[in-house]
Amino acid sequence: MEYRSLGQSGLKVSLHTLGTMNFSGEGFFGMAGTLSVKEAARLVDIAVDHGVNFIDTANVYTTGKSEEAVGEVLKGRSDQLLVGTKVRFAMGKGPNEQGLSRFHIIRECEASLKRLKRDHIDVYYFHEWDGMTPVEESMEAVDTLVRQGKVRYIGCSNFSGWHIMKCLMAADHNNFQRFAVQQIHYTIEARDAEFELMPVSVDQGIGIQVWSPIAGGLLSGKFRRNAPPPQLSRHTAGWGEPPIRDENRLYNIIDALVKVGEGRGVSAAQVALAWLAGRPAVSSIIVGARTEAQLKDNLAAAALVLSTEERKLLDDVSLLPLQYPYWHQLNAASRLGPADLSLLAPHVAVMKPRM
Repeated sequence: MEYRSLGQSGLKVSLHTLGTMNFSGEGFFGMAGTLSVKEAARLVDIAVDHGVNFIDTANVYTTGKSEEAVGEVLKGRSDQLLVGTKVRFAMGKGPNEQGLSRFHIIRECEASLKRLKRDHIDVYYFHEWDGMTPVEESMEAVDTLVRQGKVRYIGCSNFSGWHIMKCLMAADHNNFQRFAVQQIHYTIEARDAEFELMPVSVDQGIGIQVWSPIAGGLLSGKFRRNAPPPQLSRHTAGWGEPPIRDENRLYNIIDALVKVGEGRGVSAAQVALAWLAGRPAVSSIIVGARTEAQLKDNLAAAALVLSTEERKLLDDVSLLPLQYPYWHQLNAASRLGPADLSLLAPHVAVMKPRM
């Protein structure tokens, strides 16, 4: 297992993080799986045996039951195992039981600590933007939790680029803790994050932790053109994430993943994970599984390094057309920096700058 720095922090995290959304999953989250605590413990054993040192959960996953399962599974284990959890979504029907207010953040952190049976959270994330709470209030709340020793590092998830920069500005102005990481949806099919989120990570030294890296199984190689979908899938159960706007493009990408996988003797899922591991600013990739075999296959991707030719094949079939103002910035490509080039480099390679 490879260990990478979480952004510019000194924390070393495994390339693969174990996702736990399906631990004790029920209702909506049951579509991702319904693992018992015993089954979850076995997956944690396998992950740890493969070198994983980071476990990801959230308070909203089955309204705290995932955190409770993680707490049971990790009881008595090494404190070298890192745990990340999140706050933002509704945990009840009251008007203050959601959002990123100081009230909700501190209340939910304390509730998460009880469920996790821990005295601290290693990485605490804002799970989603809250446009009704001043960012100064939210950033001060998590800064307080860090100073109290209840949280080690902070991050965000599902923010836009301007959301992140607004929070960082508040942190820098008030000497609060900065985000060490952002947790985002990013796959070879869903490359939208390259427009804002990857450049801001490169520029601001924020690590990227990827959620749903094979799109809930869509990129596993089990979904094929003109073939019936697998029965055990969150997509056939009505999950609906991520949105697929171009089905033909999706299957072209799957065909390329399968082709590379067959040439290497590995699964398409491993190829998709290896592609992500080579992208700028990626610190860790969250992998979840319903079965032991699925988890072992995903974790094996840590040893797969794609060749330049394989990457070009995958990039060519998946590269998105540039939106404005990025296509216009190609006219001045001689003055682009590393953050700009995290998006624009493949396009610069095929275009002669005019300015």
